[in-house]
Amino acid sequence: MQRFTISLDDALARQFDELIAAKGYENRSEAVRDLIRSRLGDANLAAPQAHAASTPAAVHPWCVATVSYVYDHHDQTVARRVLDLQHEHHDLVVSSLHTHLDHHDCLETAVLRGPATSVQAFAERLVALRGVRHGAVHRVPLAAEEHAHTHAHGTHEQHRHLKPLS
Repeated sequence: MQRFTISLDDALARQFDELIAAKGYENRSEAVRDLIRSRLGDANLAAPQAHAASTPAAVHPWCVATVSYVYDHHDQTVARRVLDLQHEHHDLVVSSLHTHLDHHDCLETAVLRGPATSVQAFAERLVALRGVRHGAVHRVPLAAEEHAHTHAHGTHEQHRHLKPLS
């Protein structure tokens, strides 16, 4: 583990300490690590070609994501549009959770996995559907393990696992 020192003016340090307390971090280091992971993940997803020299998978990085949205389930046209779009992109949709909020409104959260640009495009289309409200997307960049391997169970095909960037 490496250590580094940063300097903050008093007002910024106070605001940071208030954020740490509000979010439940145990210390400044944990909060700084999360901020760095977040910014590195954003940079990886936003400009993957910049990292192409470091890893071939970075040219087309993958991610996992959740996209959550609310819609009126009594409006059968919006329900049909949501389902049709999910079926059109069955290669990206891992699962979805449907939660009844009241007599009309439902919250749905879909878990997505695939190339970051495809996942983002699909999530944006889903949130933009007429009748969908309160849409939000959260993406987590993935990196392939360096070495392919096999497992003792099942098929003995070589494969790599995708892991969240640390």
